[in-house]
Amino acid sequence: MRTAGAIVGDTLRMLRSMAGEGVSLKELDRAAEAYIRGKGGRPTFKGYNGFPASLCLSLNNEVVHGIPNQRRLKKGDILSIDCGVTLDGWVGDAAITVAVEPISDEVRTLVRVTTHSLMAGIAAAKVGARLGDIGAAIEGTVRPHRYGIVREFCGHGVGRLLHEDPQVPNFGSAGSGPRIQSGWCLALEPMVNLGGDAVHTLADGWTVVTNDGRPSAHCEHSIAITDSGVEILTLCSDGTHP
Repeated sequence: MRTAGAIVGDTLRMLRSMAGEGVSLKELDRAAEAYIRGKGGRPTFKGYNGFPASLCLSLNNEVVHGIPNQRRLKKGDILSIDCGVTLDGWVGDAAITVAVEPISDEVRTLVRVTTHSLMAGIAAAKVGARLGDIGAAIEGTVRPHRYGIVREFCGHGVGRLLHEDPQVPNFGSAGSGPRIQSGWCLALEPMVNLGGDAVHTLADGWTVVTNDGRPSAHCEHSIAITDSGVEILTLCSDGTHP
């Protein structure tokens, strides 16, 4: 999982550098697939329940599961890039939200707070803590800013499969839920809206958008919880965040 995760991290870093004005979502998807396969991995999302692409690319008011198409990035956009890699039967899964500068200060803060909420969730993921502690830490970071938290989609276990038990909501009560066990591997992924919580899925059956049309940010890491602490599995191969 470390090796699969490092390919995810390196792919996301490459895409962050590519995601500029005039670049199409299809170009990003093709580049990601080529890079992943060149490293001996397989794009986990491609064909998953019929999903047609290697990346989920969700633009502005799209929350998650956006399908790459010929749309080109323009100034002021934010783009959630969600990437999965399967290597030797093990899965890595992570996401970042990138900006095509210049963006507004309020959207910049949204992206920053979403990233901070992910790190708060990771810090709460300790052996013997409760699963609800993770959601409470994420929600506690987000709610003071009066942002919406997507409730219909959540984090999850990850390992041999992309989605395993348990589900990990991005909200909750500290001290609730099952105790976190050593050896658990989880993908934590806050989805935070500049407006309200409510979202819906478009007619394509995949793309989730905010009901109020306001922007959404999404970030994710796969982690392993051990007796000696939490290890982030989807860092880049040099040990830094993508």
